[in-house]
Amino acid sequence: MQARPNAESLIKPGELVDLVEVTPLTLADRRIYNQLLENAWDDIDKPVVHTIPKSLLRGSHNSNDRVGESVERLMSSIVRVAVKWDGEPAVERVQLLGGNIEHTRADGMLHYEIPARLRKIIGNSTIFARLQRDVMFALSSKYALTLYEMVQKRGNLKHRSEEQFTLDQLRGVLGVPRGKLMEWANLNNRAIKPAVAEVSALSDYIVEMEPVKTGRRVTGVKLRWWRKDGQGEAERARAMAFSSVGRRARAEGRTEPVVDPVGKPRARPARLDRQGPALATETYETARLRFPGYDIYHVESEWRTWSAGKDAVRDPDKAFLAFFRRFAEGQPL
Repeated sequence: MQARPNAESLIKPGELVDLVEVTPLTLADRRIYNQLLENAWDDIDKPVVHTIPKSLLRGSHNSNDRVGESVERLMSSIVRVAVKWDGEPAVERVQLLGGNIEHTRADGMLHYEIPARLRKIIGNSTIFARLQRDVMFALSSKYALTLYEMVQKRGNLKHRSEEQFTLDQLRGVLGVPRGKLMEWANLNNRAIKPAVAEVSALSDYIVEMEPVKTGRRVTGVKLRWWRKDGQGEAERARAMAFSSVGRRARAEGRTEPVVDPVGKPRARPARLDRQGPALATETYETARLRFPGYDIYHVESEWRTWSAGKDAVRDPDKAFLAFFRRFAEGQPL
């Protein structure tokens, strides 16, 4: 394989970008898996055991618990990969990660294997996504990371700058949990719009998702992408700087003023004023820190709709955060 990772970026085979997760993964799982692929790259198509320090996988977390949990989810995950079999289009079902051994000490190593069928798929791959390391760690939801990978895979294709997906195909590739976000409005507001905004702000490309209708019903989307010009690159650099501030704040347990990709404070939508007065600024900041990747104003609207007609609560800010926790548990990203 000629494509190789470097200090700024890593490589992901195209077949592992547009795969369908039978068992949905988290944002941390996807990041860790990309790092495992990068670490194994030189011998990724060989039946060998690869070794990586756990400290490289745990990010800003002091505990290795998250690493072990992600490894177990990756081991149990089955994905569907579009392949060619005897010259015919086919679907191959494979596991993402094989057997492994984890040292229990905090500074220990993880020894792992790439399953045989997956090694063959990777070894035969001819299309790759080059992922910028800083962007991968800046994106705040698995939907944004997945969309970023999709665009990076397609960005250098000649004579092509758009692709159409059915809603079922898009849900599968994004890894939307089964039975979740079934209505177009929910899928669009909770997954697509936030992902498009983040990828457009932080990556090399501007991205659009246009709904495709059959009659009045949305049945698919058209994904469009185009590379940024000089001004767009300057705005991307500024957005990455703000994203870095936010990541440091979350890692250190601090709150920072929340800004949009061009550095302006995010305003509470006027439509919410009709549902009730704004909560304390600290409450919104707490919600962003506790539940990164969610549209807090959408959740506030859901909370106000749910609580309409019920007895007034003594502490609305505390009640909203409690509702947000239950909402996030029931609607995981």
